Amino acid sequence: MERYKENQLKVYNSLTKQKEEFKPITDGYVGMYVCGPTVYSNAHLGNVRTFMFFDVVYRYLLHLGYKVRYVRNITDAGHLENDADEGEDRIAKKARLEEIEPMEVVQRYTVDFHNVLKNYNFLPPSIEPTATGHIVEQIEMIKEIIEKGLAYEVNGSVYFDVLEYNKSNHYGILSGRKVEDLIHNTRALDGQSDKKNPQDFALWKKAEERHIMRWPSPWSDGFPGWHLECSVMSTKYLGESFDIHGGGMDLKFPHHECEIAQSQTCSGVKPVNYWMHTNMLLLNSQKMAKSTGNFILPNEILSGENDILPKAFSASVVRFFNMQANYRSILDFSGEALEASEKGHAKLMEAVNFLEKIEAGKTSTFDVQNWKTACYAAMNDDFNTPILISHLFEAVKLINQIKEKNASLTVEDLSEFKTIIHSFVFDVLGLMNENSQDNSEKINGVVELLIKLRKEARENKDWALSDQIRDELIELGIQLKDGKEGTTFSIN
Repeated sequence: MERYKENQLKVYNSLTKQKEEFKPITDGYVGMYVCGPTVYSNAHLGNVRTFMFFDVVYRYLLHLGYKVRYVRNITDAGHLENDADEGEDRIAKKARLEEIEPMEVVQRYTVDFHNVLKNYNFLPPSIEPTATGHIVEQIEMIKEIIEKGLAYEVNGSVYFDVLEYNKSNHYGILSGRKVEDLIHNTRALDGQSDKKNPQDFALWKKAEERHIMRWPSPWSDGFPGWHLECSVMSTKYLGESFDIHGGGMDLKFPHHECEIAQSQTCSGVKPVNYWMHTNMLLLNSQKMAKSTGNFILPNEILSGENDILPKAFSASVVRFFNMQANYRSILDFSGEALEASEKGHAKLMEAVNFLEKIEAGKTSTFDVQNWKTACYAAMNDDFNTPILISHLFEAVKLINQIKEKNASLTVEDLSEFKTIIHSFVFDVLGLMNENSQDNSEKINGVVELLIKLRKEARENKDWALSDQIRDELIELGIQLKDGKEGTTFSIN
């Protein structure tokens, strides 16, 4: 269903620093590239926030009826320590320390990455290319940049000439930086560097003797630059110009800036129409860092095997927590925040479960069409998931009113209402109804039995037992409500 024809999506473009109407290059089709992980260690929770947001973007674009080619790469070579042009390859260093092959490191942490995403209910991308699978294409791109006079070879390494490029282009167009400021803030070269200028970046690095990962090239046995990999893989599968490029804000400079320079040099056109960046994730109001011990792995949240959170939390609760904040804002991850999200998530799922029991009425006391329009308006406004969730809780309120027979929906409205709720809760946000079906039915049965026993206690004037049942259920997060039609309950 081509819902995109009825919904004008607006996207905040990091390039122009404003929201813009989303108009794909080809009507009905979207090309999206997101920078994937460097697989030298376990998946990082901050990166998972970025991937989770773009999973929602992917889901919503599909929901709108677009045909989407979503490319998310795996960096399995060329990413040096500290994101610099000097130092050791992160994967090669891990292999050396553990005395294993680099591809064993890649395999181990690629599997871990996929397991994390599977546990958190991610849709797989359309294509997941690897850097090592595209060495030939990277060498060819380097040749083209050299031919155009914007790269030079020194001692077997090849560097992109930033100052030469900046004569006819704007290096810094994405990050807002100026080459003049970069030069002013850079210390003089120490005489040992092969670069003409400190701002230049590596397209190809000659491998030192101890460097395990190396490939033959016209310049040396070496390996490609980290920035080059994404330019090659994005343009190979999405074309010289494509719609959306995403990643964390930490990649904006220099990684994405370098991508623009490389791609534009080769094609002569703007490579990406909409740049999107997620903000950082804090842990207990502090920056996550393995060096300080202030970090937690995604699967440790699910198992509860950590010293940071008070208990284990489900993957769906973590997704719900992430979606309660705008992707461009800093998000503080903590046990208290997750416990609050768990309560909200439980209320939402309880209402969704009760939907199946609702019977249509003769009239509608709720404007379903206006509510539906508001839900789409939220997502059309730069994927504003917090506002969408607020509208979903309007639906929760309505469901509870229907449960108490204080509201009703006609057959047509009820059908539309159910469809929209399921679409946004499960298809778009990717939440999971983990406690539905058997467990939910068993819990409901036990609570109903306790309500029956409490009723008998009240009839026998055994007020102590009646109060005990009520109070202990409250401690478990189950609230009883006595009404004319009997006693109902809700799980908080």
